Amino acid sequence: MPNDKTASKHSCQLLFSEAIAQPKAMTAQTAPQGHTSPPVDQPTLVTTDRILQEIASVGRRLEAMDLKITELALASSSIRADIAGFRETANNLDQRLSAVEDHIAATPDQEEELKSLRAKLTELEDRRRRDNVRFFGIPEQKEGSDIKTFLSSLLTNHFGIEFSPPPEFQRVHRISPSHKASANKPRPIIACFLRHEQARQVISTAKARQPISLDGHEIRVAADFSRLTNDRGRAFLALRPQLRSLDIKYGLFEPARKPTDDINRRQHAPTLTEDKPQKGTPAEQRS
Repeated sequence: MPNDKTASKHSCQLLFSEAIAQPKAMTAQTAPQGHTSPPVDQPTLVTTDRILQEIASVGRRLEAMDLKITELALASSSIRADIAGFRETANNLDQRLSAVEDHIAATPDQEEELKSLRAKLTELEDRRRRDNVRFFGIPEQKEGSDIKTFLSSLLTNHFGIEFSPPPEFQRVHRISPSHKASANKPRPIIACFLRHEQARQVISTAKARQPISLDGHEIRVAADFSRLTNDRGRAFLALRPQLRSLDIKYGLFEPARKPTDDINRRQHAPTLTEDKPQKGTPAEQRS
């Protein structure tokens, strides 16, 4: 394409040169001997030169435009190739996603198996927590630097428990970060007893002697359950007033059933998993 434009430009220049040369030749042929041809006007020569310059400039611009068009065509081809690659990648991902969804789609048997596994994991976690006891209402910093010694003294002096042998703890600490602590709502303390019998003794004594206070603050005690068990236990909070009105004893046992004692017979109320959980955890409510 650039060669055609150059040839066209040269053709135009030749035509203009011939057009200018012909009057000169004709004048030279028709002029009598002894007479010279009249000179060509200077403005005519200037105008012809400007025309030739403009033609050359137009040719250069056409060549530049042709190069730009070629570059745009190459870029457009690259963009089309990229779009085609993206479309192919999207199709592959869609196929893989569909295959994964088909693979993980739970059948009724699988759902039942998952439910059973979840129940087993919850039971294992509850068993692991069976030596833990939670203490609510103990003011912040009251334990000082030795929280185990403080808790042992609290159980002896305020709960009135005489341990034999003395209580031993695997771990004792407050729950939640310190920046969440406040004077009105101190963080709970959780204690992991070395002996399960001592943990049960603390919970039963707290129920029998409640309310228990420390410097004007009521101390509450509760067993430690998993989150799922606590969520299940919330479903029974609405049932508690009815059991109290009937003077029926109750308690929380995994798997989140409400055993009741009535006329020396143990019965189990149906699981109320569809009820909306109410405020407060069963661990706090049991004390």
